[in-house]
Parts: sequence; structure tokens; C-alpha cells
Amino acid sequence: MPVFEYKGKTVTGSPIEGELKAKDRAELERILRRNKVLVDKISRKPSQINIKFGSGIKKVHISRFTRQFATMIGAGLPMVQCLDILSKQMDSPEFRRIIAEIKDSVSSGSTLSEAMKKHTKAFDDLYVNMVEAGEMGGALDTILVRLAGYREKADSLARKIKGAMVYPAVVSVVAIGATVAMLTFIVPVFAKMFSGLGAELPGPTQMVLNLSQLLQRFYPIILGAIVAGFIALRLTLKNDQGRLYFDKFMLKTPIFGDLIRKAAVARFTRTLGTLIQSGVTILDALEITAKTAGNRVLQVAIKKSVISIAEGDTITSPLKESGVFPPMVIQMISVGEKTGGLDEMLSKIADFYDEEVDAAVSALTGLIEPVVIVVMGAVIGGILIAMYLPMFDIIGKIN
Repeated sequence: MPVFEYKGKTVTGSPIEGELKAKDRAELERILRRNKVLVDKISRKPSQINIKFGSGIKKVHISRFTRQFATMIGAGLPMVQCLDILSKQMDSPEFRRIIAEIKDSVSSGSTLSEAMKKHTKAFDDLYVNMVEAGEMGGALDTILVRLAGYREKADSLARKIKGAMVYPAVVSVVAIGATVAMLTFIVPVFAKMFSGLGAELPGPTQMVLNLSQLLQRFYPIILGAIVAGFIALRLTLKNDQGRLYFDKFMLKTPIFGDLIRKAAVARFTRTLGTLIQSGVTILDALEITAKTAGNRVLQVAIKKSVISIAEGDTITSPLKESGVFPPMVIQMISVGEKTGGLDEMLSKIADFYDEEVDAAVSALTGLIEPVVIVVMGAVIGGILIAMYLPMFDIIGKIN
């Protein structure tokens, strides 16, 4: 279908221009008249060859689009004009193309949610269902504002979790790299020097030399074992049962388990509360929340909650059995169910656990930094001391 470029004015006299797909000029004019656009100029756009290199769509692009879209709709601009403006100013070429296609679909008579449903790379079930609820309830501007707030808080939470994980990971990689470099390049120099002495070496020195020889002799096997372990972990995480065991293990880890639990509670309550506030039914909201839970233990508990509600029971029992939710959260959800204010209660829990994640990230960073530094210093310092021990013995014998 050809693409046409057009220029015109809205009914308020504001200039507008953009691109639309249509069978011919007559169909395009009908579409523009339906959207109350007074046409000044129409021209057919030359066909182009598009080469794609991945989606290139980041979460921040979708959050920025949602906030800008909500602002424009709230200001009273026509939806097609909003999408046209936004399709030209997004950073990602792929996302610009998606918004342009959504604009074309809306111009052709589709609803916004129907148009977004075709682009699952950018808009997930949660996004589409909230937009659909907003369209059906006649409160799309309010829903978009709520959705923008949800995405911004979710992105902030994800950044905090990544920030807490990145620092120890980087320091650990540097420590391991420095240790391997010393055992591979520095220790062999000392080994040649000690071999000419003909004396018995101290135990720590001999142990470091043996470790160095082991690393040099079997490094292809060691490297292969590491790669195989990484592949095995990836395959395990792709398997439902394997991912369930892994998530259970991570929740029980002494340092990161508490942070993962708090982040899971914050994500669950924020998602479910936002969906219910937006008019999505409790069963549909739970189904969508299960898909975006990010934790298989929590996902299983949410699916059990769906069955529990369908049978006329409450959602709290399956959540309690999961072991993810603290007793306080279970009690607050139970009170919210009984009083009919579940959405408000979930929002309060989410706000509280957002702050808890902040505190946990700060505490974790403060704890890991000295621990990693001490361990790294002990390992590298131990290797150096082990290498100098024979020299101390020689100096002692000379004296």
C-alpha cells in the first residue's frame, strides 16, 4: 500500500502534516476528512528500502512516549496528530516506524488498543489492556497518565536493582582477572627463580605454584567448563521447572534474597494495583500480572490466586503459600479485599516497598564494597606473600 505525505489544518486552524498509507488519494482524503483535517497538499512518498538491525526499542523509549502521549491527549490534541508528532521525534528508528503504523491503523478506523496489539515488541499485554480499558471507559487521558507513572516507577525500580548488581559484578570480575593474570604471568617468573635454589619451598608457596601450573596446563579445559556451565545455566532458565528452582534458590540467598523479594513484592503490587485502578477486571489483571511478574515462584502463586478467585475464594491464601510475601503484606491485601479498596491498598504497599528497595540497595552496596575489597586484597596479598616467603627464608639463613 503506498504512503502519502499530506499538509493541512485542523478545525482550530493549527497546521498539521504527516504520512499515511492509503490505496489512493481519494481514500486518503476520506480518512483525513473523517479526522477533521482540512487538506492543503497531498503527495505520494517515494518507496524506500528499509534494512533492520534488531528492534532497538528500550524501555525508556516507551516510558517517554507514554508520558508525552498522555500530556498531548490531556491537552486536547487529536489522537492522530499526537501520534504523527511523536512518530517523528522518537530516538529509535524502529519505534518511530511502529508509532507511524499505529497512527495509520487509527486513521483507518482501528482503536488505539487494537493498533498497539499488533506490536508486541513495544506494547505488552499490560499496556494494551490498560489502553483498552481507558478507551472503553472514556478516560484514555487519565489511563495514559497512570500508565506513564507506572512505567516510570517500574523503570526506576529496575535501574536500582541493576545498579545494586553491577558494582559487585564489576569488582568481582576485576579481582578474578587480576588473580588469573598474576598466576599466569607473574608467578611463573618466581617459579623459574625458585627452581634454581634447589631448596624445599614453604607450603603456601608450593600451593600457589601448583595452582599456577594447573591453570597454565589445563586452561582450555577450565575455560570450556566455564562456558559449558554458562550454557547449562541459560538452558535451565529457559525451562519452566529449572527457572522455578533457580528463582527459589535466589530468594533464599543470604545477601540478594531479601532485595529480590522486596523488588518482586513492589512489582506485583504496583502492576496489579494499576490495572485494577484502570478498570481491568481482577481475573484479567492477575493473568496480566503473572506474565510480568519476573519471578517464577510469584507467577505460580498468582496463577493459583486466579483459580482461587474463580472458585469464590480470596487471593491471599495462594500468595501466603508462596513464601514470597511477608505477613504484613498478606494482611494488608486481605483488608483491601474485604473493604473494597484493594487498588488503594496495593498502591500503598507498592510505595512502601519502593522505599524498602531503596534502603536495601543502599545497604547492599555499603556491605558488598568493603567485603569485595577485603577478599580481593586477601587473595592478591596472599599470592604476593607466598612468593616472597622463600626469600625471607634465604635471608634468614644468610644472617
